[in-house]
Amino acid sequence: MCQLLGLNCATPTDAAFSFTGFCQRGGKTDHHADGWGIAFFEGKGLRLFVDHQSASDSPMAAFLQRYPLKSRNIIAHVRKATIGAVALENAHPFVRELWGRQWVFAHNGDLKDYAPTLHSHFRPVGTTDSERAFCWLMQELAKSHASLPDVRELTLTLRELVPQVRQFGTFNFLLSNGEALWAHCSTKLHWLVRQHPFAQATLMDQDWTVNFAELNHPGDRAAVVVTTPLTSNEQWTAFEPNELKVFVDGLPLP
Repeated sequence: MCQLLGLNCATPTDAAFSFTGFCQRGGKTDHHADGWGIAFFEGKGLRLFVDHQSASDSPMAAFLQRYPLKSRNIIAHVRKATIGAVALENAHPFVRELWGRQWVFAHNGDLKDYAPTLHSHFRPVGTTDSERAFCWLMQELAKSHASLPDVRELTLTLRELVPQVRQFGTFNFLLSNGEALWAHCSTKLHWLVRQHPFAQATLMDQDWTVNFAELNHPGDRAAVVVTTPLTSNEQWTAFEPNELKVFVDGLPLP
C-alpha cells in the first residue's frame, strides 16, 4: 500500500517538516520505495515533482526538503506498487484540468478489476487503477456541473460518486483544486490542525523537533492529513471508515 500526505492552509505554508518525515517512509523507515511525488498549488498555477526512485534516496526529494516551497494546498505520495509498473508515468500525484483549474489526486489502495468507461477527454497516461479512478471522477464531475460549483456543492457530488469506486476495493485518496482539500478514508487516514497557540512537534521517522510558535504568526493555520501520524507528541484524529472530509483555510468544513 502507498501513503498519503496533504496540507490545506490559511496562509502560504511550507511542508518541509512534514515532508521530511514523510519521505523517510519512501524506502527508509517503511517499504514504499516505488516512486514518489508532491504537488504545490500557487494560485491557479501548480508545481509538480514526481520521481520513480524511492523518496528516501531521490536527490529531488532531498532538494525539496532543503528548499521548501510555500503553498496553501499541498499533496504528496510515496508509492508501493501493486497495479502498474514502477515507472514515472505511474507516480502520484496525477494532474488534470477541469473548468480552467488544475486538479491533483493521489490514491492509497487497490481497486480490483476496475475498468470504468471513459468517454471524455479524461484518459489515463499510465497503467494504475489510481489514475483510472481519477479520470473517472473528473469525467463524472464534468458531467454533473457545467461550470465550477462551490466547495459544498462539489462535496455533495463527490459523496455520490465515491461509493461507485469504493465498491471495487480500498479507496483512500486526496484531491485538491487549489481551493480546498478533499480527503476520503476507506481504511486508514488521520488529520490534525496546527494553529495558535502553536506548540512543539517531534517527527516519528526522523530525529527532528520544531517549535511552531517560533515560525508562525497568530493568523497561520494548517490542516495536515496523513495515512499514519507523522509526529509522536501531537493529537491526531482518525477518520471513520468511508468518511469524506473537506478542508478549507486550514479547517474542516462541518
